[in-house]
Amino acid sequence: MNDITYHHGLGPDQRARAAQLYWQAFGGKLGRVMRPQTRALDFITRVIAPQFALSARNARGELVGVIGFRTPFGSFVGGGPRDLRASYGRMGGLWRAGCLRALAQDLEPGTMMVDGLAVCPEARGQGIGTELIESLSSYAQSQGYSALCLEVVAENMRARALYDRLGFVATGQRHSIFTRLAFDFHRVHEMRRAL
Repeated sequence: MNDITYHHGLGPDQRARAAQLYWQAFGGKLGRVMRPQTRALDFITRVIAPQFALSARNARGELVGVIGFRTPFGSFVGGGPRDLRASYGRMGGLWRAGCLRALAQDLEPGTMMVDGLAVCPEARGQGIGTELIESLSSYAQSQGYSALCLEVVAENMRARALYDRLGFVATGQRHSIFTRLAFDFHRVHEMRRAL
């Protein structure tokens, strides 16, 4: 973790880089619905809310990691039908909005939800993901939240191992034929960490 600093939010010129990191991490999960990549990046860059993120930057100030979060007041990567239409056109935005609704999950009272964790490939293995989760846990607690929740695709064993190691406990799972067809994953594990 040499020369890595952690910040609330993103630098003014880091939205596009944050969108790239998010797509690198979740493009496999979202790709069938959100492709082509150029439009997906346009949409993600458009809807990113920097105030709902913590970032990791190297000594040159470059964004090397980001963790987004969702509260009752907003989320890191949100957006709605209007944003989808702006990136994909009227019909493209319409059917994508329907598909994305299938991923929506209500927040339990007192919980903050992780809305994506991404570390650039060349910075992995340095503890950046761990530090971002720990920083978000501290931030959530300082804001009065009693738990940090997340969902992880069942096939993502590397992420699941990280969350297990950091004290997240599996609280359930969701599965759907629709998500298997639309997003190419069948099951997600719901996890929770008490703060």
